Amino acid sequence: MPTSALDVYQSAQRVAISGRELEATLLFKAARQLEAVVRTWDAPDRKARLRAALEYNTRLWSVFHASMEDPDQQLPKEVRLNLLQLVRFIDRRTLEILTSPTAAKVQPLIDIDRNIAMGLSAAEGAPTTDQVGGAAA
Repeated sequence: MPTSALDVYQSAQRVAISGRELEATLLFKAARQLEAVVRTWDAPDRKARLRAALEYNTRLWSVFHASMEDPDQQLPKEVRLNLLQLVRFIDRRTLEILTSPTAAKVQPLIDIDRNIAMGLSAAEGAPTTDQVGGAAA
């Protein structure tokens, strides 16, 4: 049960959000989590935070992967194939990061998440900053 005006607003926002807005919001959240780890790379809890951020990002891209293989998916074939290539890159890069972590290896994941999120936001007519869905963070 909502306990404040902010909770009520956030609940209403989550209900009213479109599919593209939701995807953009989740991608911005993933990018922020990864970026927070990079900004504090030398922190003692980096390993746990990196693993959590990578798991979140991987789960998110796994959902995108599954939706691209859905026969009812209405995106053009070329767009689906490009997204599937991104999924494969993200999977490979995630394994590289887990086996030999460096901040530089994380940056492409942040860039991909942000760029796709901005494209989704622009397609929806929403602002193209990672302030979109900040309440969901």
